[in-house]
Amino acid sequence: MDFIRILNDGRSQVIKDVAFCTLLKNKFPGKGESLKGVIDGIGVDVQKTAPSVTKDALNNARGDWYEWLLAFSAWNYFAENKKANLALLTPNISQFDVGQLYEDKLYNLIEDLRSKVLKSSAVQLISSNPDFVIIDRKLANKLFPKIEKISKIDPAAILKIETAYKKFIGKCSFEDIAGYVSVKLSFRPDRRLQIPHEGSLMKAIYTHLQTREWIISPKGLKYYAIATVVGDSDRAALKTVATHSITTVHSVPQAAVDEVFEVNSLQQAQDAFGKILNA
Repeated sequence: MDFIRILNDGRSQVIKDVAFCTLLKNKFPGKGESLKGVIDGIGVDVQKTAPSVTKDALNNARGDWYEWLLAFSAWNYFAENKKANLALLTPNISQFDVGQLYEDKLYNLIEDLRSKVLKSSAVQLISSNPDFVIIDRKLANKLFPKIEKISKIDPAAILKIETAYKKFIGKCSFEDIAGYVSVKLSFRPDRRLQIPHEGSLMKAIYTHLQTREWIISPKGLKYYAIATVVGDSDRAALKTVATHSITTVHSVPQAAVDEVFEVNSLQQAQDAFGKILNA
């Protein structure tokens, strides 16, 4: 019961990081082992311990557990590959605005855009945070000069991957953010809609910064999606255009989502990050 907290109203709450580490016995799954199977198994063990834990609470925890496994994989890929970029977890938009990773000058341009949208119309520029931000290798090396591989899953390691983004607040130039990754344990139709919307919006903000800063030939911003299972219908639904890129004949239409990866094992995670972090 060490990973269950009893709330004042009598409900049981999962202490997500402790449950994750305890039930995995601080070890990574095997390279070919099903991550969905591992995560579902943790959920079953939690419910055996505390049957009163709700389905919604477990679903929320499962999503975090999957993101943590991917974050460890991305971190270790960066540590082992000297030319790779770095993918870092970002918190929910209610806790932190991913735009704040940019230098103050660029973030102020984003805030100015939001302000002008609100003042000139009855709508707001409301954005969410992608699950991961991809940081260019040069800046990552500067702020993490001696990054080491994570070999043990414990609360300290989880805290490291969940807070590493803080090192980059206010430090990223226009070129330092190479892209973003959206992660879902599974693709429901509503989730499929959310991903291209988010990708399209992040690319529109990037293009706005390019215009305001008069950057003629930018590297471009990549946006990727990851899930444990990806079907043909998922790929078809996500293969849509970034809206801003069809508003003028002066630009070639861009994809809202550049590539979708099926990642249901640590080996597949390494293969996916091999493409994402070397793009």
